[in-house]
Amino acid sequence: MNNKPTEELDSILADTHPEKIGDYIKGQREYLADPNKGFYYYYKDVLDAKHIKLKDVYAQVGVTESYGSKIVSMEKHTKNRDLIIRMCLAGHFSLTETNRALKLYGFNELYSKNPKDACLIVALNNRIYDTDKINALLSENGQEGLKD
Repeated sequence: MNNKPTEELDSILADTHPEKIGDYIKGQREYLADPNKGFYYYYKDVLDAKHIKLKDVYAQVGVTESYGSKIVSMEKHTKNRDLIIRMCLAGHFSLTETNRALKLYGFNELYSKNPKDACLIVALNNRIYDTDKINALLSENGQEGLKD
């Protein structure tokens, strides 16, 4: 797959009229993400922008490269929302980036009315990415830590 910056595609779309969207899709097909791989492309784009390598994320999260790559590519779909959150933390994702990643993976976004999620939101807003510090914050507030 060739690569074209998202900003360039956004610029083309800014000048595209609704009746011309089909032309855009046909003309840019080689640059468009497979909807089934939305999480993968988004996750990789965010890591690339932050100059963080997938193998470093896997090491920090404590998963093998083989297992981690299957989770990220969605070849193997996890039901463990905390794993995706931990992967976002390892990638230094912002709250907005984390919520988008969770949504693309098929999980609920962090929700301010959920006490555990509220702790995670505060951590992300304060750029706390260390899982041990976050688990301590969760524990201090009577919440279960992030699961492996």
